Amino acid sequence: MTKIAIVEDDAVISQMYRMKFEADGFEVQLANNGKRGVALVEAFLPDIILLDLQMPEMDGVEALEIIRKHSWGKDIPVIILTNLGEEESPKQLRSLGIHSYIVKANLTPRQVVTRVKEALNLA
Repeated sequence: MTKIAIVEDDAVISQMYRMKFEADGFEVQLANNGKRGVALVEAFLPDIILLDLQMPEMDGVEALEIIRKHSWGKDIPVIILTNLGEEESPKQLRSLGIHSYIVKANLTPRQVVTRVKEALNLA
């Protein structure tokens, strides 16, 4: 079963994505801030990460910097899922090896699932 970690501080959004991905056969684990997201990724070792940027305790960029420093996290594909436009996003994101960048308001949950499947060559 394909594993996805969703690191998102909005519980309504993360539950909505959890339902969509589980309906498509993914195993889903959630974290509601960057600090918990790092711990989740280390323990769960997902096949892909959906990562919000603006979160309490630790933002998505800080979390990704930590994840990328470890052997267990350096190669996991990451899709940024945020409401920040790409031009507003922190510049260091590109150097952290993100797979793609999705503005939540621009895609339906079904389209996000499709993007994840494409990233994993499952589509």
